[in-house]
Amino acid sequence: MKFHLDRGVLADAVSWATRTLPVRPAMPILQGVRIVADASGELQLSTFDYEVSAQITLAAEVDAPGEVLVQGRMLSDIVRALPNKDVTVSLEGTKLQVRCGSARFALATLPVEEYPQLPSMPPVAGSVDAHVLAEAIGQVTVAASKDDTLPLLTGVRMEIEGEKVTLMATDRYRLALRELTWRPASPSASTTALVRGRTLQEVARSLATGSDVDIALADDSSANLIGFESSGRRTTSTLVDGDYPPVRRLFPDSVAITAVVATAPLIEAVKRVSLVAERNTPVRLTFTEGQVALEAGAGDDAQASEVLEAQLEGDDLVVGFNSGFLLDGLGALGTDFARLTFTDSIKPSVMSGQDSLEGSPDPSYKYLLMPMRI
Repeated sequence: MKFHLDRGVLADAVSWATRTLPVRPAMPILQGVRIVADASGELQLSTFDYEVSAQITLAAEVDAPGEVLVQGRMLSDIVRALPNKDVTVSLEGTKLQVRCGSARFALATLPVEEYPQLPSMPPVAGSVDAHVLAEAIGQVTVAASKDDTLPLLTGVRMEIEGEKVTLMATDRYRLALRELTWRPASPSASTTALVRGRTLQEVARSLATGSDVDIALADDSSANLIGFESSGRRTTSTLVDGDYPPVRRLFPDSVAITAVVATAPLIEAVKRVSLVAERNTPVRLTFTEGQVALEAGAGDDAQASEVLEAQLEGDDLVVGFNSGFLLDGLGALGTDFARLTFTDSIKPSVMSGQDSLEGSPDPSYKYLLMPMRI
């Protein structure tokens, strides 16, 4: 095997293919990246850990076709450190030779015949604009649990009904819901899937540069696999097993109090005030006519306060929130104004975005946040 490639192109491909390699794999061979050079001038790099697979295809000048398996992270580190010149990669005996300018590296190879076969992509269920999907994933995964002892809540529930896709995630303290439209392969498409939040975040980071993303999902619920493909990059992942809790019912049917605040000033004020908040203590928001007062700290501890303009409909209200969770929701809105609705000070608040003070809220995204005791 021997091929030539621009250093930057190769570095991007190796970095993308190895991004999901496990730190502590079940078997040493799963640390590898499989490289296949085809006589047609196509180069394919792939990784797989029995849960998540990644495969990227790109053009290269192939002198001799072949395949090899080498340590993925070591190859990535080496290629990133090479000078900005063309790279020649060749298999000589049991070593993979990497040459770039005057730099020379020889990497030990792994037994490629023992490497597991990558799963086949399920049928394509539809496609969606890459930027829209990346934005939706970012808005929802902020609420997914990071606690691996609760694997069900580390997932994002995907509901597909015709042209509408709904993404939902919760860690029991907040809930994010985003709706978007896509182009289904079948107008009557109807299915659900529970996808790992970490996998979706990787998809958002790595596929957002393309124009469209194909989402592959089998109609048969027993097929425990989802796939994403765009611009020669393909990712598959097994789905999370289990029944997701009925979280939609947490959104209140009616609200008594509505407040609208400029998003950017509120984010900065929460960051400043929370500097004095002890761990697991809330930032207090007091809504009155025309303003919201933010406070943190109490008694002999450090204290902070700040007042912002706000539009209020309903009675005055004092509520406390975890500052990190509040900032996650505000940062996910992507609009100039944040609209917060309340039933009372101890029931969940629902946050949505709107483009102007008098405008209508964006119905496609909602972020529900449980208040803390003050």
